[in-house]
Amino acid sequence: MTSIITNQSAMTALQSLTNTNRNLSQTQSRISTGYRVGSAEDNAAYWSIATTMRSDRGALSTIKDALGLGSATIDVAYTGMNSAIDVTKEIKNKLVAARQPGIDREKVQAEIAELQNQLQSISESSVFSGENWLSVDSSAAGFNATKTMIASFSRTGGNVSIGTISIDIGSVKLFDANDQSGLLDSEDTTGNGSVDYSVSTLDISGYLDTDDDLEDLEQMIGYVDETIGGMTTAASNLGAIKQRTQLQADFVSTLMTAIDKGVGALVDADMNDESTKLQALQVQQQLGIQALSIANQNSQMVLSLFR
Repeated sequence: MTSIITNQSAMTALQSLTNTNRNLSQTQSRISTGYRVGSAEDNAAYWSIATTMRSDRGALSTIKDALGLGSATIDVAYTGMNSAIDVTKEIKNKLVAARQPGIDREKVQAEIAELQNQLQSISESSVFSGENWLSVDSSAAGFNATKTMIASFSRTGGNVSIGTISIDIGSVKLFDANDQSGLLDSEDTTGNGSVDYSVSTLDISGYLDTDDDLEDLEQMIGYVDETIGGMTTAASNLGAIKQRTQLQADFVSTLMTAIDKGVGALVDADMNDESTKLQALQVQQQLGIQALSIANQNSQMVLSLFR
């Protein structure tokens, strides 16, 4: 039946064209944005997962930056410790030379004094971003002998947790202004002269070739050598922590890449597929317009009956 009130052919053609235009708009949006799931209305579950993982990825990026900062702080302390070890070895060498009877110990002490000043300078200069682990004041407000670095971020269900790497600077400090408990300012007492001394304060300028003075010199040599052993252990600990920090930074970087891939698999558009769909939909759109035009012309044919 032909009707001028209800044009069923035109209605069918219009519905088909509307669907085609909607699909075409969706495909064009995917091509322009690169996303198959760009908002919650596209796929609520995938959008929710992707949004959460992007948030976690941002947190991991911050973790990576924090690890870089921590690694730099450790590197500065490690460099300072190595330099201090070299200087302390020189002090030991001077003391060994001073053990020789007849040597001018005042001149040797002048050299040692300069080396002691260098130790102080190294410890005070080993600073990065306001952090100095070699020269501290344990009585200062807010001082904490255990330094922590943010190392990881994880999510289990709806709960998040932050992992840290701890460093005990009490075992690596060279000077402590509060109680002289650092490796270089901790004191020993000579067995014969009952003189308190440390690596950074020892003074041999007044020592003679008496048996007691020579014995005290040997005690100082042994103490300095023991201190070098402690500094070597501290440097080894710093090196181990630095290596762990670097390994963790590499892991975080790899994890970020894996998250990017996972999110991409959920929400990224396949551009090859979408471009093929676009061409097909453009053809369907043109055919739909022609079909609608033909359907509308059917009503015009009724006028010929009244001529």
